[in-house]
Amino acid sequence: MSYQARLKKEFNDRIVAVLKEEFGYVNVMQVPKLQKIVISRGVGAAVADKKLIDYALDELTGISGQKAISTISKKDVAAFKLRKGMPIGAKVTLRGERMYEFLDRLVTTALPRVRDFQGVKANGFDGRGNYNLGITEQIIFPEIDIDKVNKISGMDISFVTSAKTDKEAKSLLSELGLPFKKS
Repeated sequence: MSYQARLKKEFNDRIVAVLKEEFGYVNVMQVPKLQKIVISRGVGAAVADKKLIDYALDELTGISGQKAISTISKKDVAAFKLRKGMPIGAKVTLRGERMYEFLDRLVTTALPRVRDFQGVKANGFDGRGNYNLGITEQIIFPEIDIDKVNKISGMDISFVTSAKTDKEAKSLLSELGLPFKKS
C-alpha cells in the first residue's frame, strides 16, 4: 500500500462529507480542495550580503522538505541599490503529500510554539478563496536549529484553494485544523 498523509486521509474520509453537507454540494467534485501552499520570504538585506539568500534557501528547504528556489528582482530600484536580476528572496511551492505533511506540522507543532498564541487572524482572505498567513519568527519550526540562525526573520505562507468564496475557504481550512481566532 502506498503512503498517504494523515491530513489527506482525514480530508477524503471526513472533511469532504462535512463540507458537502454544510454548503449543500450535489457532487463531490464541487467540494473545495487545498491546491497548493506557497512559503515565501523576502530578504531585502541580500542586496549587500549574498550569503543571506543561501541561509534563507536552506531554512525554507528544511522547513518544507522540498528544495526552495531564489526569487529575483524584476526591475532596478536605485534607492535600494537594487539591480534587475539580483536574488532578493526565496520561495517553495508545496503540492500533494508534502503540502498535507507541511500543513499537519504547521498546525500540530509550529503554531503552538508561537508566544501568546490565540489563533491565526481570519482577515487574511483575498476574496477568491485563498488565505495568506504571516509568521514573524522562523524559529517556531522544530526543523530550525536555533544555534545556527544568524537573524530572526519571518515568512509568508499562502494557502491556495479551489473555493469560490472566503466562507468556503475558511470552512475548509478550519476543518483541516487551522486555528482561527474567535472574533
